[in-house]
Amino acid sequence: MSVIYNQMVVDELSDSQVDAMFRALADATRRDIVTRVFSEGVSVSQLARKYEMSFAAVQKHVAILHTAGLVTKERHGREQIVRGNLQTIQRGQELLARVENVWTQRVLRMEAVLNEE
Repeated sequence: MSVIYNQMVVDELSDSQVDAMFRALADATRRDIVTRVFSEGVSVSQLARKYEMSFAAVQKHVAILHTAGLVTKERHGREQIVRGNLQTIQRGQELLARVENVWTQRVLRMEAVLNEE
C-alpha cells in the first residue's frame, strides 16, 4: 500500500503537507473558516466575530490553516485578509480521488475472484 500511496503524491504534495492538510481539516472550526473564506477574502477580525472564542483562538486556527496551505493571508493596513487556497484544496481532492480509485479497483478485483468460484 505505501508504494502505491507514495506514487500517488509524487510531484503533488509531500507526506508532511498531506499530514498538515488533513490535521487542519480534522477540526470543525477550521473547516468552517475554509468554507467562509472561499467566496471572498475575510479579515481575521470579521472571522473572530462569527465564533464564540477569543480573537487569539481564531488567529491560531487561521495560522494552522495557513501553515497547511489551505488559506493565504494578505495584510491590508492593520487587517489580515484570509482567502481560501483553491490549489491546495484541488490537490487534496485529487489525492483522495486517486486513493478512492485504488480501493475501487481492489474491490472490483476481489469481486471478479469471488465470481469465478
